[in-house]
Amino acid sequence: MKKTLMAMGLALAFTAPNFALAYDITSTAPINVSSAKIALKSHDPVAYFTAGKPVLGSEQYSSEFEGATYRFSSAENLAAFKADPAKYAPQHGGFCRMGVALGKKLDGDPNLFRVDNGKLSVYSYPAALKGFNSDVAGNGAKADGNWPKIKDKAPKDL
Repeated sequence: MKKTLMAMGLALAFTAPNFALAYDITSTAPINVSSAKIALKSHDPVAYFTAGKPVLGSEQYSSEFEGATYRFSSAENLAAFKADPAKYAPQHGGFCRMGVALGKKLDGDPNLFRVDNGKLSVYSYPAALKGFNSDVAGNGAKADGNWPKIKDKAPKDL
């Protein structure tokens, strides 16, 4: 019963008129970025691992990876990212991981996150994170399976 209610809540959250599609709903880019190509809404991807929480980065400490610009809160975090950017870049291009599990590219909120098995993922809504947490292995497998099929599609086409 609890899982059914949660699934219904997620369905409503993702079909509500103001659900958070990615910044550019027409972009086929596999990375969720702003119009200035900034990833994670300027949050430092390394800080999720070192501080265990979202921390805003600075334009002073920036690095590009796979067409997106990441910002960092310190020179040390910038250096760590440059040494191994794939380790710190968010899964599924910074789109909501629960959205990807459902076959959608939804805007990820850097304040709603998980770090699992050394990988960062972000979520659109508290309900999306809660839904993902209800079956981490199953939802993770769905997201990982869907990503190759949707990563090069525009959010509006999903």
